[in-house]
Amino acid sequence: MTIRHILVDAYVAAETESILLSTSTTLIATNDPVKIAEDYAFLQHVHKGCMDLMLGRGNTVPVYPWFDQNIRDGVPLALENYNLLHKLWREDVMDWEGKYRTPLQGFTSTPRPLDGIPPFVWHGAIRTPEIAEQAAYYGNGYFANNILAPNFHSKPLVDFYRQRYKYYGHGRAEDAIVGLGGQAFIAHNSQDAYKGFRPYFESFPMFQGTSLEQFAESTPLSVGSPQEVIDKTLTFREGFDDYQRQLWAIDLGSMPVDVALEQVELLATEVVPTLRKEMEARRAPESPTHPRTHR
Repeated sequence: MTIRHILVDAYVAAETESILLSTSTTLIATNDPVKIAEDYAFLQHVHKGCMDLMLGRGNTVPVYPWFDQNIRDGVPLALENYNLLHKLWREDVMDWEGKYRTPLQGFTSTPRPLDGIPPFVWHGAIRTPEIAEQAAYYGNGYFANNILAPNFHSKPLVDFYRQRYKYYGHGRAEDAIVGLGGQAFIAHNSQDAYKGFRPYFESFPMFQGTSLEQFAESTPLSVGSPQEVIDKTLTFREGFDDYQRQLWAIDLGSMPVDVALEQVELLATEVVPTLRKEMEARRAPESPTHPRTHR
């Protein structure tokens, strides 16, 4: 939810000057675009612009009625709300009339984006071509939440986004701004990783009916040593081509904070530095690195 994200991000912004802040998913379908525009422009000022925004429409049916919405309207809601958010950050005074919120007349969103440059936006989706099309139309990033679905399930949508990114004149298809999700549990050897993660995996209702070994083999879940996680992540690049952002979910199954922090430490010290070098070595010399998003 947006309130939780903005509070956590604001706290982190006050504690660091170098970390790129981003939300995991801010629900664009069930949150008011005006509030999103103002909250994240404020965070931009607090953290001197070192942040971006990940948007998704959400697929949890009970959530929509909390906001007097219907999940059947999820796609048009997401499209209309982002169109409004895009304008709010770029027009100092604007009028707006749509289907899903009250009209705006002579409205100014405050604070204005830092230095007149709106936060970079990612559109997250795994099955909705309309969202991929919108991301391509604006030249925004497209994030395939590469977690629960089978390996490379989202490749057709990523390819579609790349083609439309080129069509709208933002650059070559291979230069489109792609991010992928994933899950990881790391230990110094494979046996300890599986032993350590199994209780959390088996206690998570979503994974009932499958074994940890089956799930790790057939989905982007990476369980093993740092090198095994590196090797599996590099298969994502082979399947999806070059991409700019990799995120991992690491706190599934009511994992204690100290265990999750161990995962963060292993990612930061043993996985991510090597992956950055390997990704860069595989990147064509003429390809832009999108410095605001290549973290």
